[in-house]
Amino acid sequence: MSADTCALGPFRADLVETYWRWEQDPALLVGYGRQAPESLEARTEGMAHQLRGDNIRFTVYDLSCDAPQPVGVATLLPDHAVRTAEYVIMLAPQARGRGLGTAATRLTLDYAFHVTNLRMVWLKVLAPNAAGIRAYEKAGFRTVGALREAGYWLGDVCDEVVMDALAKDFSGPSAVRALLGQDH
Repeated sequence: MSADTCALGPFRADLVETYWRWEQDPALLVGYGRQAPESLEARTEGMAHQLRGDNIRFTVYDLSCDAPQPVGVATLLPDHAVRTAEYVIMLAPQARGRGLGTAATRLTLDYAFHVTNLRMVWLKVLAPNAAGIRAYEKAGFRTVGALREAGYWLGDVCDEVVMDALAKDFSGPSAVRALLGQDH
């Protein structure tokens, strides 16, 4: 599935070292609230589990190059009993600040609502992550609350902002509908 600048493709075992390198980026460690880096061996072992799991994972591709370049991972963690999912995205340092996060998030929501038939997708983002919050808002998420003092940002306690997107509010072009010739 693709938009003008971005595409989603399968989560790939052959990219485990690339994913691992992105996950070691200090900005991601701060943004995710993680406290310790992970070894490549542990990440490789985790990849096998992720490929067998029920979560929906995509590799995010930058289409502005001569050939599509992997630049991130978008994940839906579904709760099928209630037709919802948590959303998580990770972008490589070189992909940030160019609108790719917004585009990938919008494509993932399109998939969630039109293929997986979810009714709501939600996420948590650390409150100081203003760029992330803006990208999520541009993609269609709305702030619905906060978990007070639930996270850390650069050693300081901070809130986690809770955001959601509803299928009934999803507007604009749909890559899924376009693929089926039903873009209305």
